[in-house]
Amino acid sequence: MPLPSSSSAPAGASDERFDSLLRLARRQLGIRAILLTTGADKLQRIRSAQGPLDPEAFAEGLLELPPGLPCEELLEVPDILEQLHLRQHDLARAWPELRYLAAHSLTDPRTGLAGMLWLLHDRPHRLDEEARLGFRDFAGLAAGMLADRLELQRVRDSEERMALAIAGSGTGIWDRNARTGEIHYSSDWKALLGYSEHEVGNRIEESYTRVHPDDLAYVQATIQAHFEGRTDAYEVEHRLRCRDGRYKWVCSRGKVVARDETGQPLRMVGTTTDVTAMHALSEKMQQTAGLMTDLTNEIPGMVFQYRRQLDGGAAFTYVSSGVREIYGLTPDQLMQDAGVLHGILHPDDLALYLGSLESSARDLRPWHLEYRVQLPGSGLSWRQGAARPRPLADGSVLWHGFITDITERKLIEAELQVFATTDSLTQLANRRHFMTQLESELARVQRSQDYGAAILMFDLDHFKSINDRWGHSVGDEALRHFSAILRAQLRRTDAAGRMGGEEFAVVLSNASLDEARTFAERVQRELAGAPVTHGDERLPLAVSAGIATLHPDDPSAEAALSRSDMALYRAKRGGRNRIECH
Repeated sequence: MPLPSSSSAPAGASDERFDSLLRLARRQLGIRAILLTTGADKLQRIRSAQGPLDPEAFAEGLLELPPGLPCEELLEVPDILEQLHLRQHDLARAWPELRYLAAHSLTDPRTGLAGMLWLLHDRPHRLDEEARLGFRDFAGLAAGMLADRLELQRVRDSEERMALAIAGSGTGIWDRNARTGEIHYSSDWKALLGYSEHEVGNRIEESYTRVHPDDLAYVQATIQAHFEGRTDAYEVEHRLRCRDGRYKWVCSRGKVVARDETGQPLRMVGTTTDVTAMHALSEKMQQTAGLMTDLTNEIPGMVFQYRRQLDGGAAFTYVSSGVREIYGLTPDQLMQDAGVLHGILHPDDLALYLGSLESSARDLRPWHLEYRVQLPGSGLSWRQGAARPRPLADGSVLWHGFITDITERKLIEAELQVFATTDSLTQLANRRHFMTQLESELARVQRSQDYGAAILMFDLDHFKSINDRWGHSVGDEALRHFSAILRAQLRRTDAAGRMGGEEFAVVLSNASLDEARTFAERVQRELAGAPVTHGDERLPLAVSAGIATLHPDDPSAEAALSRSDMALYRAKRGGRNRIECH
């Protein structure tokens, strides 16, 4: 029957990246039709289709896996109607000429089945070895694209959970993919500049058009310095254009939370805070000392004027009453002796504080610093200082600035870091963060001849039967239970992570193969002696382990992880509840 040369999934379900991949695969493999579906079970959602397929034959954009079709890596069926009895199936109705089907599963290491990639032809066909390898490559690309989409969705879900914590704080969150140039903004970030949800694009090039032209080079240079690892974090104050055309002063802070094996940045997460009021206040302070006093004593935080002489002597020439909240001092105490701050600042931050002022005086660049203070009865808290230096005729330097309490914001940023690096169920490191820790351990092994480290892979035995019999909530409790046992055995220098499903990994620093085996045996004993309880029942758990050492000539951490994974496979195949070393 006459049909168009190509068609796509129902409106809203298709993705141009998937469409492009399928068009390329169809041409390379010489196949008449190709289909991509997503889903973790037999009911699959059609994401993209290329070739003579009638989309109206698929009910609501869904496709049920054909009866008898195993979710294996690769299935090839030359005569589809006879072997799978699909005469009445959606695939046959979508294309009555169907006579050949090849299917490849798309798997996610954390969730298992994520979808299927289908090849369809109108006559019996057979893929040669080169075509089969190409089919696997295209399936791998499609699986990677699905995993990236799921990861982005998880980030957005985490951001939504944080929304209540930051509502009304004048702070918005952004998440940048450094490789693709995409940047996602929270609703609060958009509202900060007066934009509605759908009025801001997700390209970094567009974001730079909102930066004030006088600030753009400074912003880009600061980001590049952090990308190159020359700074621990990205932090800059600059102006952003609002929806109504006006500019706001903001403070943008961020940190690269993921890098590839060569150190290139992959993902950067950060916050943007409205500091317009601070800058407006600084301008007003220069108009009149009387107005400055009236204003500064009413706002939260400390406004100050600080002068540094040529001989290095320094003093606060003005301090607002907010100093009581910021430093627990009176204005007179601080103006009489600026050195009293040395006993209030955290000892680890004192040199940084003094050095930053020295640098600001030398280069006459704005002073900006986040640092910790220890106030009697209040414990550790965070402060942020910002000031602009001005040279005076006698060679001294005068700063006008503002110091505020940022403890609450630092807690929010710490929670964002946890979201980015932690598995929410077990509270262990997620796979990405664990691989970063493993790469660091490999670097230490490669730097020192006398330093060794071991990598262990653990897999809970018969975990699927727990989920099948008692349900996923009990299975989740078993994962948390094992994670707690694992965490209790770690030293401060060790690291553990959940690699996906019921698989866990541990890297033991400065440890031999024998010491790693002793560690694994201890975990097995603890697990055997502490079963999970469910009502009146006790669920005994067992775990298999594979162990390998990190070698100085390993090209990457993945190589050592692969060896421990092979040892784990031998342990599982050898009867489970076993330990094997590579």
